[in-house]
Amino acid sequence: MELDKSLVSGSMGLLVMKLLEGQDMYGYQMIEELRRRSDDTFHLKAGSLYPLLHGLEEKGYVEAYEREAAAGKPRRYYHLTSQGKKALQEKEQGWNRYADAVRQVLGGGACCVGV
Repeated sequence: MELDKSLVSGSMGLLVMKLLEGQDMYGYQMIEELRRRSDDTFHLKAGSLYPLLHGLEEKGYVEAYEREAAAGKPRRYYHLTSQGKKALQEKEQGWNRYADAVRQVLGGGACCVGV
């Protein structure tokens, strides 16, 4: 069963920031790590990743820098800023509230029993 893309699009910034919380990464590395951690569920394309990263940069959540790779060609790495760490924490809390509410509704809900 294919995952509904509308469910994924709003959470991709959160997922990318979560990847960068652990370590600085370059684009292809993020794509592969996201695929791996999601058990091959998320297949982010470079054409979607880089505009997302640029948007996170504009908000001050990530910073980019270049570092020379083993082959001698520089790679552009991304780093989660302190402002990005704070935003990540807020986004994670919001996502968890949302996911809990969805689980409640899908499970029949316990919130309104006896009302």
